[in-house]
Amino acid sequence: MRSTSIAKGRVGALAAVAVGVALVASGCSSTSSGSASSAAAAATSAAAAATSAAAAATSAAAAASSAAPASDANLDIAFVPKNLGNPYFDASDKDGAAAVAEFGGTYQEVAPSQASPTGQVPFLNTLTQQGVGGIAISAVDPKAACDALNQARDAGIKVVTYDSDTEASCRDLFINQATAEGIAKAQVDIMSKAIGDKGEVAICSGAPNAPTQNQWIDLMKQDFAANHPDIKVVDVVYGEDVDQTAFDKVAGLIQKFPNLKGIIAPDTVCIAAAGKYLSTSDAKGKIVVTGLGLPNQMKPYVKDGTVKEFALWNPGDLGYLASWALKALIEGTITGAEGDKFTAGKLGEYTVGKDGMVLLGPPTVFDASNIDNFNF
Repeated sequence: MRSTSIAKGRVGALAAVAVGVALVASGCSSTSSGSASSAAAAATSAAAAATSAAAAATSAAAAASSAAPASDANLDIAFVPKNLGNPYFDASDKDGAAAVAEFGGTYQEVAPSQASPTGQVPFLNTLTQQGVGGIAISAVDPKAACDALNQARDAGIKVVTYDSDTEASCRDLFINQATAEGIAKAQVDIMSKAIGDKGEVAICSGAPNAPTQNQWIDLMKQDFAANHPDIKVVDVVYGEDVDQTAFDKVAGLIQKFPNLKGIIAPDTVCIAAAGKYLSTSDAKGKIVVTGLGLPNQMKPYVKDGTVKEFALWNPGDLGYLASWALKALIEGTITGAEGDKFTAGKLGEYTVGKDGMVLLGPPTVFDASNIDNFNF
């Protein structure tokens, strides 16, 4: 705003110079016709130069004015994970904060201590009252936070979901870790190969209403039924994103199904709990565990042979991408329309897909040969 007023001041000053030169030339006209002609020509030249400079200053003022929204953008970014103290979100939100620091914004993280469908709502209401510029949320439930999120959007706050989506009408973008089909298939392929394409398997997930995880589970069931008819999914349990609850659920599965061949955990809390339980159990080596896990959490269980393979994307990159997407939305570089493009720092350029989805990339499969190469 200040640069605009300075430019306007320069326009006025240059115009004044032009008038002054013209007056001086007019005063010299009484000397002689030749002198007057010369002076008039000089005045005309000076006036033209002043006009040109004034036009340049006006152009600079316009440029400064058009750039003003970006420089004045509210880059106060808030992350709302499912719950605090979750290593997965510790990793994603840490890099989200790093991205905010890179582009000069401010960062905060708020969330309930335990994941529940409505637990995020009071935090969202407070962020709206604070007038933050953008919210990145991993939704526990696809609908529960929608009213609060749309109130935030009505107040001018941009909203992206990451890791776990809401209904599309409740946010501007969804930062998706990978396609649901790709994630489901990676887990099914690992399990079917490990158990010889035959036997009973169970699934241990996070929160019962988690939309993204439930989509993966549905796709895994469909894949097993269509392509692995000798594998039967006998049960689905939920660890509620709590270590002890997940541990107890795993123990219950093993006691309930004595012929169980494998456990798929599309949840970082559940897969770590399964590794922990089986590592000291008589079932170690008899029951296959795979799913989605953090390399640092899973290293002990991979190295002692409890877990052979599991998959995941880089959660840090997911949070990092969410922050840059919010920046682009806040500054108006993108609106969230399909085909919009924006740059996400070190990750490069991304394109908004159908239904406002931005895809991070395919999952990585971790095993004993590569797990030491990752630190998150």
